[in-house]
Amino acid sequence: MSGKGPTPSGPGGRSVAVVGAGAFGGWAAWHLLRAGCQVTLVDAWGPGNSRASSGGDTRVMRHGYGDDVLYLRLAARSLELFQEHERLWDTPLYDPTGVLWLVHDDDVAARTSQHRFVEAGIPHRVLDRDTLAQQFPQLGLDDIRYGLLEESAGILSARRSCAAVHDAFEAAGGRVVRAWAEPGALQGDQLDALTLSDGARLEADAYVFACGPWLGRVCPDLAPPSAPLVKPTRQEVFTFGVPPGDTQHVPPALPIWADQGERFWYGIPGNLGRGFKLGDDTRGAEIDPTADERVVSQAGLEAARAYLGQRFPALVDAPLIESRVCCYEESPDGDFLVDRHPAARNAWLLGGGSGHGFKHGPALGELLTQCLLGERTPETRFAIERFASA
Repeated sequence: MSGKGPTPSGPGGRSVAVVGAGAFGGWAAWHLLRAGCQVTLVDAWGPGNSRASSGGDTRVMRHGYGDDVLYLRLAARSLELFQEHERLWDTPLYDPTGVLWLVHDDDVAARTSQHRFVEAGIPHRVLDRDTLAQQFPQLGLDDIRYGLLEESAGILSARRSCAAVHDAFEAAGGRVVRAWAEPGALQGDQLDALTLSDGARLEADAYVFACGPWLGRVCPDLAPPSAPLVKPTRQEVFTFGVPPGDTQHVPPALPIWADQGERFWYGIPGNLGRGFKLGDDTRGAEIDPTADERVVSQAGLEAARAYLGQRFPALVDAPLIESRVCCYEESPDGDFLVDRHPAARNAWLLGGGSGHGFKHGPALGELLTQCLLGERTPETRFAIERFASA
């Protein structure tokens, strides 16, 4: 497991070790392999594991980012890649249920999202309150002004996607190592190796750290304590059971919905057969992603029930059938981190999902590959400098 293997010929022409097999690291490893690199993918618990921010069954695919064209374009590219790889791997990864944005008052983000949808050709419809009530009688609409239905959005199969990328990577000749990995020593401006949890060294020409909520722990010296690279936060998700034979609270009768009111609640009806998924996007307390137990709070459950009764009155007495505590890896400003390590010229950092990252995994893996191979300049917004100066 130690030592550097032979470097292959091809457009990549180098060996790369990628740390982290989640949505970011897995797709980066896949793109690097397809570019001709010899790639080793290292992960302590495997793709889509329950500790990771890429764990769980489902995530939301959407383009709505207000006036943020960069994120809209990244999401659109990712959707192309998800759909391309569905066909390539003959594995369902995406269900286009649509996403219904529930708009309170004169929401600037909703208006600018709609404007950007028009510019980018993203299929959508604006639904006034009467149309909402007619098309979605399940909804309590007392505080809702109108709806914005993003028709090409939908459900991503999260755990299945991580596993599919991992399996395709391994089948195509990528090497997989199950271990905890940390940076070795600097030799001038080059990282010399990874140190693995079994004591072995893994050497490569280049290194990618895509460690999700562990990025700040693996690379602790890259930002001041006041603004760490990422802060893992505790996020509670609840799944309720709909009545027997119910067809009104599952797709196609009800799409994914997002409610940016006083708090940002979202839901994935059906949740690939697991129930009515409800989540609060409000950032929770900091969590140790390795050691902390994942038990939801009574206060969180009570808040979820109260919201469920307000927005979906027929489910006011729905039983809780599943719950889980997942984690975000929150960057100080919510933007991603895609940049070269400031001290190690052969190391790259990929992270800062901040709760919205999963959908961008394919495009960010592609972006990282292009930057590492010198085909593209990193985005200024995703640079590490902004953390160091915070």
